[in-house]
Amino acid sequence: MTASTTRRTTGLRSRTAAVGAIAVAGALLLTACGDQTEKDTSSDSTATASAPLADKLPADIRKAGVVKVGSDIAYPPVEYMKDGKAVGIDPDIAEALGKQLGVKFEFLNGKFAQLIVGLQAERFHVVMSAMNDTKDRQEGIDSDTGKKVGNGIDFVDYFTAGTSILVQKGNPKGIKSLDDLCGQVVALQVGTTSEGIAKEQSKKCVKDGKKAIKLQTFDTDPEALLRLKQGASVADLNDFPVAAYNAKTSGNGDDFEVVGEQIEAGPYGIGVSKDNTELRDAIQAAMSAIIENGEYQKILEKWNVTDGAVTEAKINGGS
Repeated sequence: MTASTTRRTTGLRSRTAAVGAIAVAGALLLTACGDQTEKDTSSDSTATASAPLADKLPADIRKAGVVKVGSDIAYPPVEYMKDGKAVGIDPDIAEALGKQLGVKFEFLNGKFAQLIVGLQAERFHVVMSAMNDTKDRQEGIDSDTGKKVGNGIDFVDYFTAGTSILVQKGNPKGIKSLDDLCGQVVALQVGTTSEGIAKEQSKKCVKDGKKAIKLQTFDTDPEALLRLKQGASVADLNDFPVAAYNAKTSGNGDDFEVVGEQIEAGPYGIGVSKDNTELRDAIQAAMSAIIENGEYQKILEKWNVTDGAVTEAKINGGS
């Protein structure tokens, strides 16, 4: 499914939790993150002498043969669990990167509100979880307050997507754009791009003399989707490939549909600590290689998301 793209003036937020919330709750979240992790070895590539870019990796990672990936594996088709294994766009791209680097990408499952905390605590090497690359996140700026709260992280960009509006099949409430959500109940995942957009739109509603949006937030997107399916909300906001996937697959295509245009399209990035530039540059080199050799395009074709393809693996290309 194809949708056109609309850029709004507000700063694009990440699917992951806001930087400010991470700074406040970091110590508590580190413990919780360790308790709920579920391992998955979805990328089966192994370290071999023939891997063309193996020598670009940091020595300790090359020796261990594993890149640990923090991810919220509940966001199909980007990443989700199937038969005890992480599958989707991100795991497939990670496997292709692993072939170039001669290592296995091991996905560790946890709530995405804790992913950056885990990265900064060196619990895993990278974050790959439909995370938008933004200037605020690069610089450690709290998007809500504009204040610097951390060192930030670096990104290797690998996909482009915006936010979409998902409604019940047949669109019984006649939702066509964000303006139609004023005064309505909207379900979405907490700490995401969608939440930031909905909050900004709610302010606009009030400014225009309309009622604010009634937000219902959940830890996972499937919980928000259930509320929409039950008719307890009029819409769910999530990333376009996820919205399109759910419209196509849920109830054999009878539950939902996507309306309106994509909002605030921007790059997904693989998040890497600013202290680990060698790993960042190795991943960029591997990403560039799979773009050039066609493996990247094949993965996007497999998941029917070629509209989100990038032509260059930029570092910190988000705005």
